Amino acid sequence: MSECTHDCSSCSSNCGERDMHVPGNAMSSVKRVIAIVSGKGGVGKSTVTSCLAAAMNQKGRKVAVLDADITGPSIPTAFGVHEHAVGDGTNIFPAETPSGLKLMSLNLLSANETDPVIWRGPVISGVVTQFWTDVLWGDVDYMFVDMPPGTGDVPLTVFQSLPIDGVIVVTSPQDLVSMIITKAVNMAKMMNVPVLGLVENYSYFQCPDCGSKHAIFGESHLDDVAKELDLPILARLPIDPSLAKQFDAGRIEQVEHNPLAPVADLLVEQHG
Repeated sequence: MSECTHDCSSCSSNCGERDMHVPGNAMSSVKRVIAIVSGKGGVGKSTVTSCLAAAMNQKGRKVAVLDADITGPSIPTAFGVHEHAVGDGTNIFPAETPSGLKLMSLNLLSANETDPVIWRGPVISGVVTQFWTDVLWGDVDYMFVDMPPGTGDVPLTVFQSLPIDGVIVVTSPQDLVSMIITKAVNMAKMMNVPVLGLVENYSYFQCPDCGSKHAIFGESHLDDVAKELDLPILARLPIDPSLAKQFDAGRIEQVEHNPLAPVADLLVEQHG
């Protein structure tokens, strides 16, 4: 079999029907892997990932976050983790938050957090695979994978290489939402990965004085899209400056009212 070029348009193979999973770290046990995806950038995917991981961790589950957004990693910032990850020559050890949540991101391996990643797609995909195989995750109940936007090399690598139990699609209320969501959902279906549901970010702004809600980015069409795709809407997140402030300050675990707590409850109900 020839080497995969990651160009599905020129390939006659159906990768969704082949088991291409890469064995994980030999000294680790990861029970559930949930990928957080989006059809485009700027929809708050990393915020959703970090809030969901923090909520699950608060429920007493052993949680890890694999930051697969190699060129735009932001997960360490959300948790206030800035020290470098270390290894022993065989394994790389993930960073840990004070509550025990485990993280791996390229920012934890770079000399400087602001260094740009100027790599070709196959190299980036290789790093993501190494995060799965070479990081000593230990015992993990839920691993959340913060994916880069779109349907390129890295999402394809994650879907092919990791045993993904399901994906959550993050979107925002915009006119192109139907096309964008459908692309992400169709890619998951082509790879035989279940789509667990949709999360709409920036859904509305609620006035702190009068309590009225305002659709800053326009009226949502997500109900129609969800019905067409036969998918549940897991959450609608408001524009929340306080949440953004906590994210930027590295205090996502200290958010008093975690907006993804109900989604964490649902995952536990469905998957244990």
